[in-house]
Amino acid sequence: MHPLAKLDHRYVWHPFTQMRDWLKREPIVIVEGKGARLWDAHGREYLDANSSIWTNLHGHNHPKLNAAICRQLGKIAHSSALGFANEPASLLAEKLVAAANPRAVQAARMLSKGAGRNPSLRKVFFSDNGSTAMEVALKLAYTVARRTGRSSKPKFLTLEGGYHGDTVGAVALGHIDLFHKAYAGLLFKTDQVMAPYCYRCPFNRAKPERADARDYRKCNWECVGKLEQKFAAQKKRGDPYAAFVFEPLMQGAAGMIPQPCGWLSRAADIARAHGALLIADEVMTGFGRTGLDAVRGTRAFSLFACHHEGVQPDFMALAKGLTGGYLPMAATLTTREVFDAFIGEYDEFKTFFHGHSFTGNQLGAAAGLASLAMLQTGRSRHARQRLEHTLKDELPALWRYPNVGDIRQVGLVAGIELVRDWRTREPFDLRERVGIRVCEALARRGVLTRPVGNVVVLMPPYCTTPAEARRMVAALGEAIAVSTERISAPSPQRPRLLNQATISAP
Repeated sequence: MHPLAKLDHRYVWHPFTQMRDWLKREPIVIVEGKGARLWDAHGREYLDANSSIWTNLHGHNHPKLNAAICRQLGKIAHSSALGFANEPASLLAEKLVAAANPRAVQAARMLSKGAGRNPSLRKVFFSDNGSTAMEVALKLAYTVARRTGRSSKPKFLTLEGGYHGDTVGAVALGHIDLFHKAYAGLLFKTDQVMAPYCYRCPFNRAKPERADARDYRKCNWECVGKLEQKFAAQKKRGDPYAAFVFEPLMQGAAGMIPQPCGWLSRAADIARAHGALLIADEVMTGFGRTGLDAVRGTRAFSLFACHHEGVQPDFMALAKGLTGGYLPMAATLTTREVFDAFIGEYDEFKTFFHGHSFTGNQLGAAAGLASLAMLQTGRSRHARQRLEHTLKDELPALWRYPNVGDIRQVGLVAGIELVRDWRTREPFDLRERVGIRVCEALARRGVLTRPVGNVVVLMPPYCTTPAEARRMVAALGEAIAVSTERISAPSPQRPRLLNQATISAP
């Protein structure tokens, strides 16, 4: 065993990891990266098929990001945002506001039947990661609902299978038992409504096909009806929801659950009609992850998933790719109206009493500025479009494997759901560790990713070449074949399906 692996075993406690299993084998110790490639302490090469847990946009060891951080290091690495401003954070806030308010979004909503208001996101609150970005949005929405008289005890509505982070408030917004049940005594109650999970929707009358379930579904948008019923019932109680919380276009830790075209705009209109604020968790989906689809009704493009359907939230939580995957940094964008609810005389104590030691730190902001500049170049757009098309061309080859039940792709994100029998959609029991086994077999073939339960995720950096993407998909096919051949027999008792999430969250 490599000396570094021994040190890891002796001292490190890993997140979302059963350490008893971890200590049974030598871990892969990553020591170097370049582009979409990683090298371990033994010199073995791997392809990074999940962008180092969904964070890395442009590839590892990128010269432009390296240079931006080095330039900032020559000035100052960090100074407090409590009582002081700084140059890169101010510039980054300006750029984020510009990126989050494309004119095309307002135009798209004007063209939409029954469109609600589309607010302008004008204020940026910096924090450290996706959990804290969502915590900020939650606290702001809670306080605004109370101060405006909407509710004395604000309630939140979220999607079934939702995951929004691991701070206590963010955990309360989530609905994955494996992650959240242990902390039930710490949490406040939030309501959930069915997610538009076409592959396992009880209202989908279509028989399984070898295609994305969204493309052959047969339903009457019952999921949207359930959402309307939920809002109406809460309003009838005299205590309307303060906010509706969602991941736009694709729910990540729920099992890469994609939303059918039109669901997001319909859901947003319902929430707006009931006076609820919209909280968009763009931690995973932001900064181009969901592809280059034009904003609905226009020819313009946006970096953010909710804009693809012309939806502008009241709160947008950003993290992961904000710095290109280099440094921990997050941002919560919101409206001037929300900001004004905290304005007052000092002795009114209307201040937002929340903060972080490294809020708006200069190194993270410098990396964020460089990353945003790169994303908006024609070269980056072309690379993203090429990768999206390559995945779209290569992924159908996986239908040949009988244990592939659904392949769902949104932009540069793909989830491959593994089942015992594609004809019945019968899931593997999570205790069989099928997703984990496939990813272990994939690592032996030089490709690294993590499963979400029985869903294998492919989310490579934008610099991934067509040849590298093809290698990822081919290796995944081989890994599925060798990992499922002995465990595909029908189970004696069909396991209860909670959701696809297991101890593998981002």
